[in-house]
Amino acid sequence: MTMREEASGGANDAIGRPSERGEDERLVVALVRGVHGLHGAVRAEVLTDRPEDRFVVGHVLFREGDDRPLTITATEAVADGPGWRLRFREVATRDAADGLRGAYLEAVVRPDEDLARGTYYWHEVIGCAVRGVDGTELGTVRDIYRVGETEVFAVAGSGTVADFDLPAVRAFIRIFAPRRGEIVVDAESLDLRARHAPDPDRPKAPRRRSHKPAASPTPSEPSPPAES
Repeated sequence: MTMREEASGGANDAIGRPSERGEDERLVVALVRGVHGLHGAVRAEVLTDRPEDRFVVGHVLFREGDDRPLTITATEAVADGPGWRLRFREVATRDAADGLRGAYLEAVVRPDEDLARGTYYWHEVIGCAVRGVDGTELGTVRDIYRVGETEVFAVAGSGTVADFDLPAVRAFIRIFAPRRGEIVVDAESLDLRARHAPDPDRPKAPRRRSHKPAASPTPSEPSPPAES
């Protein structure tokens, strides 16, 4: 699963896995949808909410799974549709650009340097334990989505707690420290439901598989509480 660059609490870039190459972490920031012209330009779907920061002349991107650099020499936001046009020093012809069609492009990210205090990439939040203020284990964040301008953490309940949604707002979250793997919430304000044992005599409903992509980050939501 490809990890898009998205951040929780303010600065975003999409969901999948980060690349692990030494100390550098790479997240997907674009998907090449096609080519433009005869001189190696590509048309890229933006998978970051920070295109002005990521698509800068001189910056280096990488094809997913490939360590060879793609050095940006020209960028242009497409005026008549979504996406950006990008050109790279290493891609000089239309045929070479066509070889990038369908490829995800990654950028090196350094969360401690790139993000403001109290802001985290989504993949840092996914997998965090969620506890009540009394220390009770409530579950683990398994996904993130947006409703309007508010981020919502989908939590897989643990023990006797059913799965629940956790809006990323101060009314519910008391401690937000993803890099410590810790999110502490006011469980009473969430009105959590108990997990019920399944009825063995009840027929199972068929599973429905959704093909709708995860919402792309366009943040202006209330920031979660800063790390404590």
